Amino acid sequence: MDYTRVIEYVKEMTAQNGRPDNYPFRSRFEHIMRVYRWAIKLQAKEGGDLEIIALAALMHDIGWEEKRPHAEVSAEIAVEYLVEQGYDEAKIGRIGDIIIRHNDKDTEEDLSLECRIVMDADLLDEVGAMSILWDCMATAGEDAASYKKAYYRIKNYYRINQPKIRRCKTTAGRIEYTKRMKCIEEFLSELERELF
Repeated sequence: MDYTRVIEYVKEMTAQNGRPDNYPFRSRFEHIMRVYRWAIKLQAKEGGDLEIIALAALMHDIGWEEKRPHAEVSAEIAVEYLVEQGYDEAKIGRIGDIIIRHNDKDTEEDLSLECRIVMDADLLDEVGAMSILWDCMATAGEDAASYKKAYYRIKNYYRINQPKIRRCKTTAGRIEYTKRMKCIEEFLSELERELF
């Protein structure tokens, strides 16, 4: 599979799918690329079919419709694209299944290793240094922006996301999630010393 072509297709689809951004600085395409890189890192530690993992990660968020789950729309678009490319039908089914399931992080179902890796990769993009940056940028865009306002936003995000480690489906995912949360914890500790 030519990943360069797939990445260009993903970039094109995310640019035109109409999904509203929560913030102007949060790019859906950049999120997808970070998830793709996380998925490759996790696969190197956990195993699984790299091609299925890479394609599912690249296409997990390409679709959007107002009244349907984005995972369902993304899976349909991905399957259609892969069929047009003449990709292996058995693998297409597995990739579509991963994309449909990727957002159900609280499931107790027995999932394939590839699915668990993509789910963890998606989860890892929401914590760590990147989330600190998001919170700071989001706060800066609000009225009466301040360092303390950013601090409280980051602290609240940390509190909300700390228990979500239970959503991690792989050992490597749990290890990375713990590291990302530790990064936020240490940042908050340093910020507290400087602000208060």
